[in-house]
Amino acid sequence: MLDREQVKKVAHLARLEVTETEVEQFTTQLSSVLEYFDQLSELDTENIPPTTRAIDLSNITRQDTAEVYTEREAILNQAPEQDGDYFKVPQIL
Repeated sequence: MLDREQVKKVAHLARLEVTETEVEQFTTQLSSVLEYFDQLSELDTENIPPTTRAIDLSNITRQDTAEVYTEREAILNQAPEQDGDYFKVPQIL
């Protein structure tokens, strides 16, 4: 279990300003997290392959296909700003 001084040290290293109330709160919360890690370390994971997720995920995406739009003016008119035949967007540096 963490004590108040350890929480203050971690906050200092992280350059965080914490109030005394937050120190109390974080002491309890961080101690709970560390206790949970202790529980997890008791599990036998010798024959378990490493994974990044508990369940398999896959993105459902459509094929990216180029399409020709014949109504150029209709598309340009929907833009918030335009410059001639082009969309006008904010400059990003």
